[in-house]
Amino acid sequence: MAQKRIKSALISVFHKDGLDNIVKELNRLEVKIYSTGGTQAFIEKLGIKVEAVENITDYPSILDGRVKTLHPKVFGGLLARREEDHLAQLAQYDIPEIDLAIVDLYPFEATVASTNDENTIIEKIDIGGISLIRAAAKNYKDVVVVPSREEYETLLNLLKTQDGQTSLNDRKRFAAKAFAISSHYDTAIFNWFNKDLHEMEFRNSQHQSQVLRYGENPHQQGVFFGDIRKKFDKLGGKALSYNNLVDVDAAVSIMAEFKDAGPSFAVLKHTNACGVATRPTIFEAWEAALAGDNVSAFGGILISNTTIDLKTAEAIDQIFYEVLIAPNFDEDAKAHLMKKSKRILLEIKSWEINKKQFKSLLNGVIQQDMDLKTENASDFKQVTKVAPTAKQLEDLEFATKCAKHLKSNTIALVKNNQLIGMGCGQTSRVDALKQAIAKAKHFGFDLNGAVMASDAFFPFPDCVEIAFNEGITAVIQPGGSIKDQLSIDFCDANGMAMVMTGIRHFKH
Repeated sequence: MAQKRIKSALISVFHKDGLDNIVKELNRLEVKIYSTGGTQAFIEKLGIKVEAVENITDYPSILDGRVKTLHPKVFGGLLARREEDHLAQLAQYDIPEIDLAIVDLYPFEATVASTNDENTIIEKIDIGGISLIRAAAKNYKDVVVVPSREEYETLLNLLKTQDGQTSLNDRKRFAAKAFAISSHYDTAIFNWFNKDLHEMEFRNSQHQSQVLRYGENPHQQGVFFGDIRKKFDKLGGKALSYNNLVDVDAAVSIMAEFKDAGPSFAVLKHTNACGVATRPTIFEAWEAALAGDNVSAFGGILISNTTIDLKTAEAIDQIFYEVLIAPNFDEDAKAHLMKKSKRILLEIKSWEINKKQFKSLLNGVIQQDMDLKTENASDFKQVTKVAPTAKQLEDLEFATKCAKHLKSNTIALVKNNQLIGMGCGQTSRVDALKQAIAKAKHFGFDLNGAVMASDAFFPFPDCVEIAFNEGITAVIQPGGSIKDQLSIDFCDANGMAMVMTGIRHFKH
């Protein structure tokens, strides 16, 4: 039977406003009412008969009201299907059927907004109420659930116009709203616990705080919270500054992409890689990375994915740098590098990077997952008639790793596992490409046969046109523009290869 008449109701609410008219209407319809605590007292003041839930359960409200309705005689009445077997069990255990549950949850979110007192907030996590809502909603084929005071008016209208009769669609609509409310309520509780957990972890790390010389600029104060010793062994040099730490973080992030490649080296300035290369030896990788931009390397952050030997250390020592990072240093290389007391040497213990990223802004903090997605050749989708060669695929993979760690908008130009030109932080992707080309030419690189990577899609074919005119033969980009085909068509018309990844790597 789709139509069902409400004969009994359980009412347990926090907010009573608007409830009086519902109770009066239920009384008119001769609905038996069960209730607890303050709600029971409210109904009795209206002069309407109500039976205490404890008369059903034979248990009083206990634990300061934490347990009132959590009992088989309550939940049995809500969850029983109105079928012979279930009804027989209700009769066997003297459990009354409950056809309507009216519940209004403790105001958790309002409490969080009004106080920082943890005990007060915890006590506003509704247990019995949320359980009643879920039970009644689950059994919507037989039970009506009213999950908040926002639905009081809907229920009142239904009681008046249908004389307590409800259709299956009525009950299902109430159930849908009930699960929406329970989902939102649980999410709010999770968000509070999650935020509180991060705050506790932050507070626990404060005893390991380190006051920095200053922040980004001398007039700004800076402090590092955490234990740098868990990440690095500091072998020598002056104290790490705010800017050093920001750059070191960027250096570790990009080199983590190449940790399993052959000997690789990267040079960074202001968090952007200006030189990256992979070669048969670390000395060759250093020379190739430095060649990418030997001007910007001055005062930069240097990082290797493998042991620094004496030959490489002597070559590195010919320029001024702020920080040199490697998983290990040969003893003679270490001795040579430590002769300059202010140069910072860090021996990295792990390439693992944070899974979450935080940033303060406006009057709060935003959090996101770190960009941990790294594409390789198996992820590439060929979209042009010409397929990239094996060598181009290798360079395209190298290029997209570089582009991922450059500030947007960005273009990375790569040839033979070497970053030969990059444009970053531009408001136009065309400007980023022009900057990358200009840098490559300035440092004497031949762009013929190079590949190009973009952190986001090309809205127009202008970038691939410019790239083609400079001799670039293969392109990697996420795709996703409504005008992707224009770039593809240009590549097809000019014998260029293009692959798409479907993954954007904006870095603001």
